Amino acid sequence: MTEVRGRTPRVVSLVPSLTEAVAVTAPGLLVGATDWCSHPAGLDVARIGGTKNPDVPAVLALRPDLVLANEEENRAADLDALRAGGAEVLVTEIRTLDQGLTALGDVLAACGAPRRPRWLAEAEEAWAAVEPVADGGVTAVVPIWRRPWMVLGRDTFAGDLLARLGVRNLYAGHPERYPKVPLGELTGARPRLVVLPDEPYRFTAADGPEAFPGTAAALVDGRMLTWYGPSLARAPRVLARELRAALR
Repeated sequence: MTEVRGRTPRVVSLVPSLTEAVAVTAPGLLVGATDWCSHPAGLDVARIGGTKNPDVPAVLALRPDLVLANEEENRAADLDALRAGGAEVLVTEIRTLDQGLTALGDVLAACGAPRRPRWLAEAEEAWAAVEPVADGGVTAVVPIWRRPWMVLGRDTFAGDLLARLGVRNLYAGHPERYPKVPLGELTGARPRLVVLPDEPYRFTAADGPEAFPGTAAALVDGRMLTWYGPSLARAPRVLARELRAALR
């Protein structure tokens, strides 16, 4: 970020995970965030639209010193428009836990956070100590949407977290990152487990498990599985508990 002298930097975040990370670490830096930025609770900043459809003029009107974005969550056209309007945009690419932890440190430093937060060290420690949820690991499919069914494929942050917990995604080698796969193919793959997060599609006990009869179903906290931020310190404990409960 261009150096800011004599005043607090002004940051706009287009990524819910990064919004939480900055707001928790350095309150007062954020001046804008998307409508989907739900954490921390009670965040009082200007709302500038969605991750896929931000109000570019509204962002520029906030006079940000830095706009935080992600190559997967935000559209290149919107980021180009922000740059054309004079905004500095930091774009993260996060497809593994290690990338996430590194990017969080870089983002917070770029925002002018005074020090590396304790929660980031706690997240590193928690994941370094993680143990598989089942001896020998467990095969799984991981839907993220239905109508049509979509699952985690290759090179995803959530897939990497699950792999560290001993869950082998049967579609990790798929050429697409989020492939559409017919339900018959998913059930025919005969996974031991189906992992059903509550975001982006809100799978529930009554909406999801019934499509996989005879397969253990783990309903998991989608924020713990897909967000890179303060929740990472709790995520291995929460996810392991939810996965083990399904495998009993």
